[in-house]
Amino acid sequence: MSEENPPEILSMRGGILVMKGVSRFLSATRSRSFIETPPKPKVKKKMPEKENTFKCSLKTIEIMKKETSFSRSEIETLYKIFKKLVVLNRRKSQQGKMNSTQTAAVIGKPNAVQEGIDRTIFREILHNTFDIVTENMLMDRIFCVWDKCNNNLISLESWFKGLDLFLRGSLDAQIEFCFAVYDINADGFITKEEMFQLLKNSLIKHPQEEDPEESVKDLVDIVMKKLDADKDGKVSLEDFKSTIAEEPLLLQAFGTCLPSDRAKETFLSTMK
Repeated sequence: MSEENPPEILSMRGGILVMKGVSRFLSATRSRSFIETPPKPKVKKKMPEKENTFKCSLKTIEIMKKETSFSRSEIETLYKIFKKLVVLNRRKSQQGKMNSTQTAAVIGKPNAVQEGIDRTIFREILHNTFDIVTENMLMDRIFCVWDKCNNNLISLESWFKGLDLFLRGSLDAQIEFCFAVYDINADGFITKEEMFQLLKNSLIKHPQEEDPEESVKDLVDIVMKKLDADKDGKVSLEDFKSTIAEEPLLLQAFGTCLPSDRAKETFLSTMK
């Protein structure tokens, strides 16, 4: 060892270096620990669909049990289906509003969206669920007869009563329904003109026919003779009922407006 650097001095220097290293380490650690980390952004939790949104009230259940043939469980199932269709209808309506901002700006505040099923969704239900494929006029007539409130939407009440007739309606109820569908102007009679309107789009047109409408008129004359029991030139509900009692196949003479037995069985099986 050199006398200029005795062991005591070297030991002191080494201790100082160690302490400085420790100080730096502790200082660095403290500085890191005190750095304020930015708060995590609050992520809005997607609220699940409230259970009570699709829960049928006891009042509705009791009313529908009295006015339809559905059981409590069936009413609850049909209520949920209706509500889901309403949500679908509402989304479609909102999409339409987004695509017509100019109109909304002119009109001002938009009207409250009414709860119900519109013609487009109703048409899809008839096609896809009940196998009712028919021309536009008859489809529109079926919608109008279902729409008891005349507000261009199938309300909850109309939904239940329409399905009750479709699925479990008596023959008398089905006769009255079909008659109402075919009675285009709702005056209580089916006239030749109405028969012509209903049949002209449903018949297959042959290219060789010079005047297809003449074939429709001939068919109307034949059907009128069959249905017009009192021979007054028009078909009343009483005429229609008496004819169907003898010829059940004429129930849907002017177009399909009731579901097939297979479609009814399939739909009823989904409610079990």
